[in-house]
Amino acid sequence: MTPAQRLRQLANVVNLSTPLGLMVAVASRSTVSRGPRGLLIAAGYDWKLPHAGAFTLGNVILYRAPHGIAGSNAVLLGHEERHSTQYAYCLGVPFLALYGIAAGWSMLRSGNPASNNFFERQAGLAAGGYIDTDHHRQDGPAGKGIEAS
Repeated sequence: MTPAQRLRQLANVVNLSTPLGLMVAVASRSTVSRGPRGLLIAAGYDWKLPHAGAFTLGNVILYRAPHGIAGSNAVLLGHEERHSTQYAYCLGVPFLALYGIAAGWSMLRSGNPASNNFFERQAGLAAGGYIDTDHHRQDGPAGKGIEAS
């Protein structure tokens, strides 16, 4: 792991977002394994919410896909890894409230929770499987998304 990845890993333990992710993984009876770059892959998540095929809590990426398939899509893994970085710079669990606000704003603006969601745009809409319905938006360099560190 790079120093930045270790820092993200440590930050997400200290800010309690990774422990929360592990608690959700255990409670949902997901199979947890080590992933790349300090991430943990939780496979077989089957609770109804959220509706996504994968979502992130700290450094834990929860997939609906079974073990062996979860984490195998490098593009989706990169998208979720960028969310892991967002948890670190939002100081952990507050990310959930900030994400909720951004999703609500996006619903008001575009009719879906992703197109105008700052966090999804930064993580890469297409990489997360989202369609950009905001045809009027002119992305500059900031709209390109952050690199997973």
